[in-house]
Amino acid sequence: MNRRNLLKTITLGATALPILPAFASTTQKKNATIQFSLNTSTLRGHKLDLPKIIEVAAKAGYDGIELWISELEAYLATGKSLASLKKLFSDANLIAVNAIGFAPWMAQDLAKSKAGFEQMEKEMGMLAEIGCKRVAAPAIGATDPIDLLAAGEQYARLIALGRKTGVMPQLEFWGAFEPFHQLGQALATAAAANDPDARLLPDVYHLFRGGSGFEGLKLINGSAIEVFHMNDFTSKPRLDQKDSDRVYPGDGIGPMKEIAATLKAMGGNKFLSLELFNETYWAQDAQEVANTGLKKMKQFF
Repeated sequence: MNRRNLLKTITLGATALPILPAFASTTQKKNATIQFSLNTSTLRGHKLDLPKIIEVAAKAGYDGIELWISELEAYLATGKSLASLKKLFSDANLIAVNAIGFAPWMAQDLAKSKAGFEQMEKEMGMLAEIGCKRVAAPAIGATDPIDLLAAGEQYARLIALGRKTGVMPQLEFWGAFEPFHQLGQALATAAAANDPDARLLPDVYHLFRGGSGFEGLKLINGSAIEVFHMNDFTSKPRLDQKDSDRVYPGDGIGPMKEIAATLKAMGGNKFLSLELFNETYWAQDAQEVANTGLKKMKQFF
């Protein structure tokens, strides 16, 4: 067969084949598994202690709680133990999902960063004793401009510390914190860490406030986000917005349906955690706020 006839045969044969997209997969991607958490900041103005917050969250029907290190320390200051706090979570059938702390591990100053790592290790140790497997890792101590490759090396060290303690750091960015306010910065830092245990902790409000937007979430593998802070924002100018302006999901102007679709489609196991600082809600009954927050999240999931 000459070359011309061979090409004709190949061309004719190809027309009988179905046209498939390149790299088509026969395995359908599973949607994310969603659970719901209450960040204790949502009830901060109610001045409740940790045992009472656990009671409120359990009654509302949450799967878990995000506590703050300061609340854990306040609990211990009453003379109670970490073992008794772990039992409170267990008896309430709640998971200690994550903890919020402020150790300056990402500081460019070596002495401050060293102190931050020591603080992180201490706090991770306490969290491990109550069964909490995650801790937020915001860029505390960092100053502008940040060398993101260097920050990635620091984050890699923090991840290694997490494996040692059993409490994994979730890299967090804040929309109003100029040195580290953008999803792109967090993605670059996590990539520079070059570690399979790198995790991001995004927040609807911070994605908006820092100008990241929400399309970048579509670049993220589902397993890279285990905790996602849920809230909404109003029509107030972006740069004028404060933490206290956050509202229930769906009560603002955020693209909540699109965000929900993105989170579900990316796969992985996720805790959606209601994090609000709204003084209007603090003036209401705590149980009503917890109940309403869970209902508002579930309408999108």
